[in-house]
Amino acid sequence: MVEPRENNKIGNKSAAIGLKLGATTIELTGLWALIAFSILLGIVVLLVYLVSITSDSLLWVSAVLWILFIGYWSAVAGKSATNINSESAASRQLHQLLMYGALALAFVRVPGLGRRWLPNAAWIAFVGLAVQVSSALFAVWARRHLGRNWSGAITAKVDHDLIRTGPYRLARHPIYSAMLGMFLGTALVSGEFHALLGMLIIAVAYWRKIRLEERHLCKVFGVAYDEYRKKSWALIPGLL
Repeated sequence: MVEPRENNKIGNKSAAIGLKLGATTIELTGLWALIAFSILLGIVVLLVYLVSITSDSLLWVSAVLWILFIGYWSAVAGKSATNINSESAASRQLHQLLMYGALALAFVRVPGLGRRWLPNAAWIAFVGLAVQVSSALFAVWARRHLGRNWSGAITAKVDHDLIRTGPYRLARHPIYSAMLGMFLGTALVSGEFHALLGMLIIAVAYWRKIRLEERHLCKVFGVAYDEYRKKSWALIPGLL
């Protein structure tokens, strides 16, 4: 993951990029930061180009939407409160592994999984893009409403608040609902079994994470969270 940073030395505010490799962070500044950013941007452009020329579908548009979404999410990731405690590194890494694997399967045509599970119809692809865009906007709304309480990992924050307004009136985990919607949108655009498998993997990943997070939030907020659970749905109001 790439994180933009700023050098805090007085008189030298050159841009910096932090490269996270597991628990190790490599910080690059000045020309090296520009080179690293250019290489990463080039890789992203190349991947989108390869998807666009090897696919007769609108899957490349879905890829661009994912890149824009991940770019926004990374940019606002640092605007959260300090953690008091967090889930184990192994638990977090397992979730990330499942997510990265699901995202790769959403676009990569794996041998044996290239057959279609949906008709090759343009209107289905456009419905998929609409689902993906609306889900991304829903995630942004939920993320902004959560504010400094947000974290990619299961954590307790300093001055942690139980948010029950905005999208959190509709579901306890609206960001997870939105992520599942984005994967569903890509699966509809692709129409092939590899993308459907990616959708199933991310569903398992979030099922696991929701169980862990619900137990954690019950410990943090006690009776207040129990009452919230009784009056709300986890992901989809009226269904789940």
